[in-house]
Amino acid sequence: MNLDSKSPSGPVEQRWDKHKFDLKLVNPANKRKFDIIVVGTGLAGASAAASLAEMGYKVKNFCFQDSPRRAHSIAAQGGINAAKNYPNDGDSVYRLFYDTVKGGDFRSRESNVYRLAQVSVNIIDQCVAQGVPFAREYGGMLDNRSFGGAQVSRTFYARGQTGQQLLLGAYQALSRQIGLGHVDMYPRTEMLELVVKDGRACGIVVRNLVTGAVSSHYGDAVVLATGGYGNAFYLSTNAMNCNVTAAWRAHKKGALFANPCFTQIHPTCIPVSGDYQSKLTLMSESLRNDGRVWVPKQKGDSRRPVDIPEGERDYYLERKYPSFGNLVPRDIASRSAKEACDNGFGVGATGLGVYLDFADAINRLGEKAVSDRYGNLFQMYERITGDDPYKTPMMIYPAIHYTMGGLWVDYNLMSNLPGLFVVGEANFSDHGANRLGASALMQGLADGYFVLPYTIGGYLADLGWSAKISTDDAEFKKAEEDVSERTKKLLGIQGDRSVDSFHKELGKLTWEKCGMARDKDGLTEMKNKIPGMREEYWRNVRVLGSTGNVNQDLEKAGRVADFMEFNELMALDALEREESCGGHFRLEHQTEAGEALRRDDKFTHVSAWEFTGVGNAPRLHKEELDFEYVKLAQRSYK
Repeated sequence: MNLDSKSPSGPVEQRWDKHKFDLKLVNPANKRKFDIIVVGTGLAGASAAASLAEMGYKVKNFCFQDSPRRAHSIAAQGGINAAKNYPNDGDSVYRLFYDTVKGGDFRSRESNVYRLAQVSVNIIDQCVAQGVPFAREYGGMLDNRSFGGAQVSRTFYARGQTGQQLLLGAYQALSRQIGLGHVDMYPRTEMLELVVKDGRACGIVVRNLVTGAVSSHYGDAVVLATGGYGNAFYLSTNAMNCNVTAAWRAHKKGALFANPCFTQIHPTCIPVSGDYQSKLTLMSESLRNDGRVWVPKQKGDSRRPVDIPEGERDYYLERKYPSFGNLVPRDIASRSAKEACDNGFGVGATGLGVYLDFADAINRLGEKAVSDRYGNLFQMYERITGDDPYKTPMMIYPAIHYTMGGLWVDYNLMSNLPGLFVVGEANFSDHGANRLGASALMQGLADGYFVLPYTIGGYLADLGWSAKISTDDAEFKKAEEDVSERTKKLLGIQGDRSVDSFHKELGKLTWEKCGMARDKDGLTEMKNKIPGMREEYWRNVRVLGSTGNVNQDLEKAGRVADFMEFNELMALDALEREESCGGHFRLEHQTEAGEALRRDDKFTHVSAWEFTGVGNAPRLHKEELDFEYVKLAQRSYK
C-alpha cells in the first residue's frame, strides 16, 4: 500500500495557505446537501461539529456521555499552547514548530506540525471571543506560563481548569447549532461499527446505551474524534470510559493504525495507593513551573520531607538538566523519576514516589499568589491524599496519560479509507513519539476549528451528493448483524471471571512490559501471552444483565474485548521498533547517560499497521519522514 501523506511542497510557512487555496470548494448552497457524522464531543469533536454546522453542513454528533460537555477533555488542567509571544521572550510560530518536532523526538511530519503552530494563534482569539475566562495579568492582558519542553512562556490557562473552560466554549458553539437544528445530537450512544461500501466510509452502527437499540446512520463523511487508548493499561489518568473501540473497529475495516506503541507517561500523577484503584489522578504539569522535584540523597530516608535539610535533598532534574530543570519534556521527567525510585531513593509507603515541593514558591511569591495559580489543584490533592501541599510537598509518580499513536491520517486528516476523517487524540499526526505539555488542547481545537472544515470540503466536492447510500443497504444490515451477534456472544458466555478482572490483568501486563521501559524479552512475553488471555476471555468472562436496557458491564465487556486485540498490536509495534525515541524507551537502545538513543538510519518513519484478521500477523506499511527544516539531532535538554 502506498502511503501518500499529501503533504504540500514549497516553503513550510506557505504550505497550509497554498493547500487551502488548491482545495476544491463546496458551494455554500450545496453544503446543506451533505450529511456528516462526527463521533465524539471533546474539544476536537465539539469544535468540528459546531464549525461544520455553522458552515451549512447537516451534522449528526454522537457521544456516549449523558451530555456532550462531559467528554474527557474537561479533565485537562494546565493550559493550551499558542505562539503569540505575549511575554516578548523570543517565541514564534517557527519556535513552537521546532519545539514540537524536537519534543516528539523527530518522529512527526513537519508539514502537519508547522500548520499546528501556525493556526495556534487563531485558537486563542476564537476562544476569547467565546468567553473562555483565560487568566489575565494586572493590566488585563492574557497571562502565559511555562510548560515542559520549552524555554519560553506560551501556555494560556484558566487556573487548573483550562480543558473544562475550553470545552464549555466549544459546547456553547455546538449547543447553538443544536438549537438551530443544524446538528442532531445523540448522547448516551456508542459507535460499535464503521460501515464501508465500495472502499468508502459511509456510516456507522451505534447502540443506544439506555434502551439497547441498535441503529444505522449514513454519512457522506465520517469523522472520528474519539480520543486515546490510555485505558489499555487499566490504570491511567483517563476517564473510566475512554477506550479504543471506535478506532479499532475502523482499523478492522481497513484503516491503518499508526505508531500504537507511542504512549505518553505523565510525570506528575498521584502515586498508586492500593490494588483497589481503577484509575489514577493527574496533577497538572503546570505545577512544575513553581514546584521543585526532589528525592532524599539517602536511600530509604523515612523522615518527613519537611525534616530533611536542604543539603540532603537531590533536586535531580535541576542537577541533570540545568538548562530546562524541572521543565524538561514529560518522557525525560518520567524516566528520571523511575530511575530515582529504581535506585532506592523513592519516597512513600511503596517507594514509588518523588516529591514536588512548593516551599520556595510560597516563600518567594506568598501563599495567595500560589493559590491564585493552582488553588483548585491543591484542593484536589488534599482531598485525595489528606496532605496539605501548602505545608508539605506533594508526592508524585509517572502514569499513563496520552497516546500519540492513533489511526493514520494524511495532511487532510483523512485516513487511508476515503471518507473517514480522524481528529484530535484519535489520530497520530502531530506529536511524534512524545507530546509536549499543553499541546493536546491545541491540536484538538486546531483540527476541529481550523483544519477539518477546509479539508473535508475538498473530499466532498469530489464525491458529490449523488453517492448517497440508504441505511437499508446490505452493508449496513451486515454491520448491524455483526454488532448484535457480538453482544449476544458476550452475554451468553456466562463464565467465572468479571470483565474488570481481565482488564486489570491485561493492563498490568501491558504496564510492566510496555510501560516506561521496554525490552525484547518483555515485549515478546507480552505478545505471546495475550492470545491465551483473549481465548480465556471469550470462554470465561461473565457479563451481567441483558441487552435491552442500561448495562455498563456490557459496555465495558465490548471495550475490553477490543483491548484484548489492540494490546497485542501495541506489543508488536514496540518490538518491531528497535530504537528508543520519546516515550518509547527500549532498554537495549540508550546512551551512556541513559537517554533515548534513536536509530535514524532505520526508523525515521511512521509505522502504519494493516489488519489481516484476529490472531494473524498484521501487515506493516511505512511512511518515510523527511526533515527539511528541523535537522535530525540527538535531543539534549541539558
